[in-house]
Amino acid sequence: MPSLNALSIDVEDYFQVSAFESVIGRGDWHKWPARVEANTERLLETFADFDVKATFFTLGWVAENYPGTVRAIVEQGHELGCHGYEHVRLTQHNRDSFRDDLSRSKALLEDVSGERVNGYRAASFSITKNNSWAFDEIESAGFQYSSSVYPVRHDLYGIPDAPRTPFRPDGMQHLIEIPIATARICGRNIPAGGGGYFRLFPYWISRRLLQLATSQELTSANVYFHPWEFDPEQPRPEGLSFKARFRHYLNQGVALRRLKRLLDDFRWAPFKDVYLAEGRA
Repeated sequence: MPSLNALSIDVEDYFQVSAFESVIGRGDWHKWPARVEANTERLLETFADFDVKATFFTLGWVAENYPGTVRAIVEQGHELGCHGYEHVRLTQHNRDSFRDDLSRSKALLEDVSGERVNGYRAASFSITKNNSWAFDEIESAGFQYSSSVYPVRHDLYGIPDAPRTPFRPDGMQHLIEIPIATARICGRNIPAGGGGYFRLFPYWISRRLLQLATSQELTSANVYFHPWEFDPEQPRPEGLSFKARFRHYLNQGVALRRLKRLLDDFRWAPFKDVYLAEGRA
């Protein structure tokens, strides 16, 4: 039987992505029409059609402003994870502010959902070699696992030489880090974990990379998406660089169709059923 892979959604709105920080400040979020409710609902309906469950790494801000969305995620049998409060990258935190962010967002999500939150994902996979102290804070906050490392080379994130399979960060007694899926080709890690790469590559390439990722390491693949990636009608702020526009809006009109093929071609489950059930954490 094909391996069971981990599917996750980073629940944030389009105006909260790191690439938009220079043109939409946090104080201006309220000026933009929110679409996270409808976009998350679209994904919930799609997953229900394919009888797939996933992990939804959700902002505390979303729980605070749209509690119905968080409750819908849990009521439909999905796992709720934490994505921080306002999508602040680790490079913009110090240790004290990160500790406060973890506590605030975890408490909000648990209060709204009535469920314990065991998993965390840093904004923009922003745990690097320079802020590995974050693992200590994540474990101390009561999380069982993190999925905050992408072992690729990228201008905004990545630890290229990080393990490609789940591992315990140095000094951790309980926390496990579950990296995003990569395929090893010609001595390099090639992104296979979804997101913008899934929209960039033709579907057959994404499918082949996932097949390589699971066969090379004999492990489950960890794949992620965002609700806004399937919303070609979202507003388009002015002032974005060409790179930011390209990365954000590329192929949003075909992304949902590709996602449905992905759901049909592989077996999917939330993190708790793929990793915690195996006794790795």
